[in-house]
Amino acid sequence: MRAALVLPWRLARRELRGGLRGFRIFTACLALGVAAIAAVGSLSAAVQTGLREDARQILGGDAEVRSVHLPIGADVRAALDASGAVSGTVEMRAMASADGQGADNARRLLVELKAVDDLYPLYGSIDTTPAGSVPAALAHKDGLGGALVDADVLRRLVLKVGDKLDIGDATFRIAGVIDREPDRGTRVFIFGPRVMIAARDLKSTGLVQLGSLINYYYRVRLDPGTNAARWESDLKARFPDAPWQVRGLSGAAPGMQRFVDRITLYLTLVGLTALLVGGVGVANSVKSYLDGRTRTIATLKCLGAPAALIFRTYLAQIAILAAFGIAIGLVVGAAAPYALVKLVEAQLPVPARLGVYPGPLLLAAAYGVLTALAFSLWPLARARDVAPAALFRDLVAPTRRMPPWGYQLATAVLLAALAGLAWVTAPDRRLAAWFVLAAAGSFVAFRLAAWLIAHAAALINRPGRAGALGPRLRLALANLHRPGAPTGSVVLSLGLGLTVLVAIALIQANLERQVEEQLPSVAPTYFFIDIQSNELAIFNAALKSVPGVEDIQEMPSLRARIVRINDVPVDQARVAKSAAWAVDSDRGLTYAAAPPPGSHIVAGQWWPKDYKGPPLISFDAGLAAGMGVGIGDTLTFNVLGRDIEARIGNLRTIDWTTLGMNFTVIFAPGTLEAAPHTFIATVRAAPGQEAAVLDAVTGRLPNVSAVRVKDALDAVNQILGNIGLAVNATAVVTLLAGTLVLAGAIAAGHRRRVYDAVVLKVLGATRRDVLRAYLVEYGCLGLATAAIAAVLGTGVAWFVIARIMGAPWVFFPQNVALTALLCLAITVAFGFAGTWRALGQKAATLLRNE
Repeated sequence: MRAALVLPWRLARRELRGGLRGFRIFTACLALGVAAIAAVGSLSAAVQTGLREDARQILGGDAEVRSVHLPIGADVRAALDASGAVSGTVEMRAMASADGQGADNARRLLVELKAVDDLYPLYGSIDTTPAGSVPAALAHKDGLGGALVDADVLRRLVLKVGDKLDIGDATFRIAGVIDREPDRGTRVFIFGPRVMIAARDLKSTGLVQLGSLINYYYRVRLDPGTNAARWESDLKARFPDAPWQVRGLSGAAPGMQRFVDRITLYLTLVGLTALLVGGVGVANSVKSYLDGRTRTIATLKCLGAPAALIFRTYLAQIAILAAFGIAIGLVVGAAAPYALVKLVEAQLPVPARLGVYPGPLLLAAAYGVLTALAFSLWPLARARDVAPAALFRDLVAPTRRMPPWGYQLATAVLLAALAGLAWVTAPDRRLAAWFVLAAAGSFVAFRLAAWLIAHAAALINRPGRAGALGPRLRLALANLHRPGAPTGSVVLSLGLGLTVLVAIALIQANLERQVEEQLPSVAPTYFFIDIQSNELAIFNAALKSVPGVEDIQEMPSLRARIVRINDVPVDQARVAKSAAWAVDSDRGLTYAAAPPPGSHIVAGQWWPKDYKGPPLISFDAGLAAGMGVGIGDTLTFNVLGRDIEARIGNLRTIDWTTLGMNFTVIFAPGTLEAAPHTFIATVRAAPGQEAAVLDAVTGRLPNVSAVRVKDALDAVNQILGNIGLAVNATAVVTLLAGTLVLAGAIAAGHRRRVYDAVVLKVLGATRRDVLRAYLVEYGCLGLATAAIAAVLGTGVAWFVIARIMGAPWVFFPQNVALTALLCLAITVAFGFAGTWRALGQKAATLLRNE
C-alpha cells in the first residue's frame, strides 16, 4: 500500500522541488482553456440570473396577455381585473416630426410609440430627466398632452424638452427624456427610439385604424397567494380559442434568453476549441518533461523500480500541476465577468448579477481534468513500459512506439467523455454534435497534413539530390521529417487557430460586402407599413408626384398565430429549435395570386391565378423541415380570433438578401380578402429623392410609417461589427492557445536543437549557416501550415455563406494572404527564438558531459 500510494507522491513532490520549468506551457494551456470556458459560463450565469430575478420588471407584471390588431374582449378584461391590478399599454410604430414645420418638414423620424395608463409600470420604475412620476409627465398642460422621449428623438429632430412634437394628427409637449424603461430591451431589432404618451391620448393621433399593426399588452399583478402557473393554465382553459397570447415570468424575455443561450454555446465551443488545441500543448509538455527525465526513469528501472511506480510518480506530478493550472484558470474565469460585463451591459435589459457561480466553474474544471488526462496518458504510458536500454538509446535515436492497448483504450474513453460532456451540457445538442465531429475531423485532417508534409520533405531530401538542394535546404528538410520533429504539433496547433481566423475573415468580408455593396444596389429605399385599403390610391399618387420613383410594390399584410400542426396543438407538437421562433408568437402573412420575387418553389405547384377552393398556403421550406410537415399537411392559423385550417400546396426557398417583400406564409386567393388588414409597400427612389418621398407620403398619410432601409442597414452593420469583434476576440483565444502549443513544441525540441547545433559547429558550420537552415525549416513549416489552413478555412467559409446562408460567395485572397503572413511570422519568430537559444550553448560543456 505504501509503495502504491505514498511513495509515488513522495517522489513526485521531490522532483517538483526543481520548479515548473518543464511544465510552464502545460500550465498555461490548461489555464487558458479553463479560463475561457469558466468566463463564458460565469458571465452567462450572471446575465441569466439577472433576467430571472428581474423577470417581473422585464415582463411588466406577474403575467402578460398580448393581442395584435384588436384589444381583448370585455369578458377577458373582466377576468384579468378579477385576478389583480391590470395595466394596459399599446405599442406601435409611427412617424414623429417637429411641430410647426409644415408639410415640407424634412425632419421626420420613425419611432416606437407606447401609450400607457396611470398604473404603468406595475413593477420597477421609469427614470426620466427631469425626474418625476409618469402620470404627471404625461398629463395635459396648456391644452397639450405630455410625451416622454428617448434622447435620440431630441438629437435627430433637433428639439429640446418643452418643444412640441407631432405624432399622427396630434401634437404633444415633450415633458422629459427617458433614461431607463424597465420593460424594454428584450427585442434584438428596434427600428426607432421610444416615444411614450398617455393611453387616453392615443385616439387623437388617428393612428388606431382597423388592421393596423398594433400590439395591446395587459400586464397583471396577481393577488398575493395566487399560483401564477395555475392561473395561466386556467385562463387558457377558460378561453381556449382566444386570439391573444399569455405568458408568465418564465417567458419574460424569450428572445433575449435564446440570444444568451446561443452566444453562450458558441463562445463555450470556442473556449473548448482553445482547450483542445491546448491539449496538444499538454501532450508536448508532458513528452518534453519526460524526455528530460530519461536518465532518471532509466536509472530507477535499472535499480528495480516497477513500471507502475514510474507511471504513478509522473501521473502524480501531472495531477498536481494540472490542479495548479486549472485553479489559475478558474480564478481568472470567475473574475473575468467583472471586466467583460462592461462590454455587454448596454445591450442587456437588466443588470447582470455578478458573483461566483459554482456550476460553470465545476464544468470548466471538469473540461480541464479530462483534457489533462486524455492528452497526458499517451506519453506517460510510453515511459512506463519502455525498457531501460531503449530509454538510454532515446537520447540519440528516439523510437516511435504505440502504448499498450489498455492505455490506448483509456485515452479513447477520456476523449469520448470530453465529447460527451460537451454534448450533454450544450443548450443545442445538434450543434454540439457537429462541433464534436468537426473537432475530430480537424485533428485527423491536420495530423494527416503533417504526415504528408514530413513525407514530402523526406522524398525531396533523398540522398541522390544532395547536390541540387544544397546543405542548408537539406538540413531544413531533414528537420521536418526526422524523429522527434515538431511538424505534427505545429501543424495541428497553429492550423486549427488559423483555420478559424481564415473562416471568420472570409465570412465577415462576405457579409460586409452583402450589406455595403450588393444589398444597397437591389434593396428598396423605403418600407411603408400600415397603409389602409382606402389609402392605396392616395399613396400611389403621392409617390408619382416625386420624380425618380420606381419599382413600387404593394402587398396585403396580416398577423396570425399558428395554433395547430396537423390537428396537433402547437404546444404539443415536435418543433425543432431552428423553427421555434415561428410558433412562439404571431407572424406576418399575406395572400397572393402569383409567387413574389425572390422565391423558388422546391416542392409542389403554385396555384392558378383564378384559384377558388379550400384554404391553400405556400410555406417556407426551412420552417416546414423544422416542423416536420410537407405537401398535403395542414397548419391552423388564428387570424383575429378565427381559426383557419389550410393545406400546404407548395414549399419555397426565399432569398431574404434582396430585402424585398416576402412572407414565410402566403395564402391562395379567396380566404383572407375579407379579413381586416393593411398593406405594406416598398419603393425605390433616385439618389437625393429620399426626403421628398418621405415627405410626400407621410405628409398626406400621417398614419403610414416609413422604415428607411439605409437606417436598417446601418443597424445591421453595427450588429455585424459587434459580432465580428466578439468572434475575432474569441478566435484570438484559439490562436493564442496554438501559439502556446508552438512554444511548447519548440521547447520540446530544444535539447535536440542543442545537440544538432553543437555537432554542426564542431563539423565547421558557422552560426549563420545553422541559423539560415533553421529559418528555412520554420519558414517552410509556416507556409505549409498556412496553405492548409487557408484551404480548410475557405471551405468552411464557403459552406456557411453559400449553403447555410444561401448568399453569393466571393473569395477574398487578401484576407487569406494576411492570415498566411501571420502564420509565417509566428512560426518563424518562435523558431528563431528557439534556434538562437540552441546556438548560444557552448560545445565544450556539452561534449565534456557526454
